[in-house]
Amino acid sequence: MSRLKEEYVNTVAPAMMKKFNYSNVMQIPKLDKVVINVGCGADKDNKKVIDAIMADLAAITGQKPVVCKSKKSVANFKLRDGQVIGVKVTLRSEKMYEFVDRLFNVAFPRVRDFRGINANSFDGRGNYSTGIKEQLIFPEIEYDKIDKVRGMDINFITTANTDEEAKELLTLMGAPFADK
Repeated sequence: MSRLKEEYVNTVAPAMMKKFNYSNVMQIPKLDKVVINVGCGADKDNKKVIDAIMADLAAITGQKPVVCKSKKSVANFKLRDGQVIGVKVTLRSEKMYEFVDRLFNVAFPRVRDFRGINANSFDGRGNYSTGIKEQLIFPEIEYDKIDKVRGMDINFITTANTDEEAKELLTLMGAPFADK
């Protein structure tokens, strides 16, 4: 069991139970999945770029990424139906907890002038999304091996019903939210 999952069972769940006065342990919110998405942008036609993005994402997450294709054609974006537009990984269980632990404790502290993540990026249903401007903050990525600096979107999907519950859950798990 990963360190973060043990911490959730031993400290986060009891603290949440006490703060929100849940009557049943099954009401305690938990992290359901983490989805990491990288868009290709203007490089969507270049197969080498997509392979490089997939290699970076596989190194960061430890899981094989899935190619995302467009659902319909949009002439203004020079986009055809079925064309590759991005790459994503959905993490669950042990790999999810390991990734979240590395993100909060290793990657975010490596960001220059880091003051915390935005506390207003909740969707109203207990899910949180944040963006990263470059993949270099992860220690798995070697600076010399990358062809281009790319960002990524990271979505934390929880079983929480409200944003307040989700924020408390992520805070207790170690999310470095910015002070207002």
